[in-house]
Amino acid sequence: MARTLNDFKSSFSGDLARTSRFDVEIPLPLTLVPYIKSARRLNYRCEVATLPGRTFATTDQKTYGPIEKHPYLTTYNDIDLTFIVDDDMQQRLLFDGWLNYINPTYNYNMRYKENYATTLTINQYNVSNKKTYAVSLMDAYPISMNQLDLDWNGDGYHKLTVTFAYTYWKNLSLQALGMDLLDAGLDSIASELGGLGGSIGNAVSSGFNDMANSISSPIDFKS
Repeated sequence: MARTLNDFKSSFSGDLARTSRFDVEIPLPLTLVPYIKSARRLNYRCEVATLPGRTFATTDQKTYGPIEKHPYLTTYNDIDLTFIVDDDMQQRLLFDGWLNYINPTYNYNMRYKENYATTLTINQYNVSNKKTYAVSLMDAYPISMNQLDLDWNGDGYHKLTVTFAYTYWKNLSLQALGMDLLDAGLDSIASELGGLGGSIGNAVSSGFNDMANSISSPIDFKS
């Protein structure tokens, strides 16, 4: 059945998500305390960011019929954050110090990750400045920063792009937390019933999956 223009309009219950409504929280590791004052400005200076994606690495398998893809590994791509640089160059000095702590130039010995990694959080807001989505990048740390070009003919300002690596990201919404708890409980029950027979465990698993798929509560955040 063909859809009408009114059907299309009614599908939008509110405004659209805006790319400019975001901020970034970067708490520094304790080992970088001398730069704590500069770190307070970072969330106000982050001009460009990315909500990270997630990719499954797959392998092709064929038993009978068409080839099927089966996932075997989750991969997370590095993200780039671009910062506006103040006239005192504090943003550049901070990331100079962070990278140098990871691999100091006086001996080039790499330090332990637990001493320089942090939890980086990216927040998305709606047009009313209410937080609608947020992700935390676990064990994040800078792995590169761009050069800053100098030009007597230019009158622009410096932008520092820093690439961060991280282990994985986590959705911070209450809905996602609820799904994680439900999924963990499902796995526990299915494992316990597995010893009683695969058919029972599969039946319980199927029932919980149906219940999980029926959950459609909106994303909510604690104030």
